[in-house]
Amino acid sequence: MKKISALLLIAIFIVSCVSKKKYIALQQENGEIKSELQKTRVAKEDLEAKFDKIQARVEAYNSKITALKEESNSKLEVVENVAVMSNETKAKMRETLKNVDATRLSNAKTLKDSMNLAVAYNLEKTISESNINEDEDFAVNINETVVMISIADNMLFNSGSYKLSSKADPVLKKLADVINSEPSLDVMVEGHTDSRTINTVNISDNWDLSVLRSTSVVRKLQEKYNVAPEKLIASGRSSYQPIAENDSKENRAKNRRTRIIILPNIDKFFALMAGNNNTVAESIVLD
Repeated sequence: MKKISALLLIAIFIVSCVSKKKYIALQQENGEIKSELQKTRVAKEDLEAKFDKIQARVEAYNSKITALKEESNSKLEVVENVAVMSNETKAKMRETLKNVDATRLSNAKTLKDSMNLAVAYNLEKTISESNINEDEDFAVNINETVVMISIADNMLFNSGSYKLSSKADPVLKKLADVINSEPSLDVMVEGHTDSRTINTVNISDNWDLSVLRSTSVVRKLQEKYNVAPEKLIASGRSSYQPIAENDSKENRAKNRRTRIIILPNIDKFFALMAGNNNTVAESIVLD
């Protein structure tokens, strides 16, 4: 009986040792599997991070390509007398040039000449349709693409004042009609004085007076006649750009004036001509 019990204990011990070895081996294998799994997860996360970076770079490049395509389709770029513009813009510009006097058109040798003629034609047409009539107090001068309108101060202001008089309304209304008729215009309003000095509670000197007058005109154009403020520039010239000697009452009256300079924005002009055109841009020279 004792012999049987001893044999049984030996068998249990042997089985226990075998099971423990297998358990340890399984534990070790499990640890190795967990370690490999962790490495795989880390590698996966690293690959995902790299993929996200690559995807972001691809999207950034695509955005740049799209922006460049849109810019080339709508914006005029002048490089050594060659412009990049769309086919539709080219066609619209040529349609405009058909209306230009043949003699003037024959003198256009470069793309810039043709651009100037196209813009000048539109400006002259707008001015002629605006019923702005020249007289001794109101002068219009068109030099290529720039329109300069000189208005005597007695049509806009009382003497020594920067507050607009009621007489200014008809003049500024016509001026606003011209500005609002063409979206591609920028407008500079310049105040000019004669050489006599001024010093009051509200006005320090002629610099003050010239600037205050120009800002009064700009505010009225914006607030009453709905001219977009981003198109307007207010500036003062004091008495330092006279058009006559300040040696008589008549000449001083000539120097007291407000000058309106209408400046076409060439980029905006051709972008508006192009509209939403998506044709492939090409290099052309209109002779």
